[in-house]
Amino acid sequence: MEDFKTRLKGERRRLGLNQEKFAQLGGVTRDTQLKYENGSRKPDSDYLQRLSDAGIDVLFLFTGKLSAGSLSDDEEELLEGYRKLDIRAKARVLGVVEGSSSLDSVPRQTHKRSVQMTIHGSVGQQITGDITAPQTITMGRKKLKMK
Repeated sequence: MEDFKTRLKGERRRLGLNQEKFAQLGGVTRDTQLKYENGSRKPDSDYLQRLSDAGIDVLFLFTGKLSAGSLSDDEEELLEGYRKLDIRAKARVLGVVEGSSSLDSVPRQTHKRSVQMTIHGSVGQQITGDITAPQTITMGRKKLKMK
């Protein structure tokens, strides 16, 4: 379970700010920001108000839940539609989201090259990846052309 200091540090990193820049948003020194992030000191209301004025969701920092006003229009529309779905449709949507977010960590190929596959072993193996057509698959003595 995340706590305030972990969410504060995570929010700073999400925004791509170092401790000094984030501390400036809150009107404190880098040393004070460091103490907030390691939990040795608790922030005061002036700091939190300045963060809120800068667009940081302070409710999220305390509770881990986004405040209602922090969603963009398309996020609100998506959430409203999601809430109307049955359990099976929700599972499919979550699968799409999870599958799409894992694609971000896969390096994208920027140039084309020819792909050759050789598959040995039992039937039923799964192959994944970016494969472009046309392809030739040799199964036994027969060649299948795929376009």
